[in-house]
Amino acid sequence: MSWPQGVDANAAADSVDTVVKSGHSEESAEFDASKVILHHIADAHDWHLYDHRDEAGHVHPVSIPLPVILWCGGQWHFMMSSAFEHGHAQPQSGALTFRLDEHGHIQEASGLPVMDLSITKNVASMLLSIVLLLIIFISAARSYARSNNRMPSGLARFLEPIILFIRDDIARPNIGEKRYAQYMPYLLTAFFFIWINNLLGLLPTGANLTGNIAVSLVLAVFTLLITNFSGNKHYWSHIFLPHVPKWLYPIMIPVEVVGIFSKPIALTIRLFANITAGHIIILSLISLIFIFKTLAMAPVSIAFVLFMECLEILVAALQAYVFTLLSALFIGLATAEPEHGVHDAH
Repeated sequence: MSWPQGVDANAAADSVDTVVKSGHSEESAEFDASKVILHHIADAHDWHLYDHRDEAGHVHPVSIPLPVILWCGGQWHFMMSSAFEHGHAQPQSGALTFRLDEHGHIQEASGLPVMDLSITKNVASMLLSIVLLLIIFISAARSYARSNNRMPSGLARFLEPIILFIRDDIARPNIGEKRYAQYMPYLLTAFFFIWINNLLGLLPTGANLTGNIAVSLVLAVFTLLITNFSGNKHYWSHIFLPHVPKWLYPIMIPVEVVGIFSKPIALTIRLFANITAGHIIILSLISLIFIFKTLAMAPVSIAFVLFMECLEILVAALQAYVFTLLSALFIGLATAEPEHGVHDAH
């Protein structure tokens, strides 16, 4: 059984483990579902795998340390995340001492501002997805290059229907026959980047990358820039010279300008909210077992979790499709010619 983004098989036990570390008994601990859920959908400076409990009952987190890159006090500081010992240590670099706050953010002990450029779990997951994309598409390109009749084989045979679907059912209808080809690289990159990261997030210990609003915002900003730099005279005249009486210009022009930025905001919220909501629901269902403190809840909880996992696999592809479709639609609206030009051409 797979788990939502950022969740490992010991997700629900983390709240209890925290209490054990502080010297309290597990029986007296109150399970904090919200703390567990927020912890596992958040970014982290290490890649947590699982927790190991020794014979004495002490919990030892097992994780992959990641590089920590900080700018503080006028100089760079480099270390591995293992130096913090999951928040129990305060490593020194030069004359400065650093620590992790309760939210996992790095702070300087004396209060100096810290610019954190570390390779976090989400960044590492993004780099992993980029490597996978390169491997997949380079392999597919080589398959086409080796084929004399241009027939795909292997992985390319699986990718070709998806690529043709994006070309024929997304790009061409929304952007137009004349201009769709120049936007295909971006549309394909956006679709496969979102889809692969959605699927990676469903693996055990996966990172919540596409459920991070910063990532979805950057993707939406790319669409915003491509749309507006591609906008033709008709597009901009519709914004600044709308076809309404001139006395309505003070109202309509601000509305049209707001519309430029509301589109990428909608893209951002749609991707971020749908991915995050699914994971929160799954974690909430798992938490029911620990909230009611009975195994009788386990069959019901697991059944709903399995249903949600299947739904999340569908959502992973659906959200990639919706983002790509809306991006193509916005680009098509910016590059479309006025209707009378189309009639004249006919």
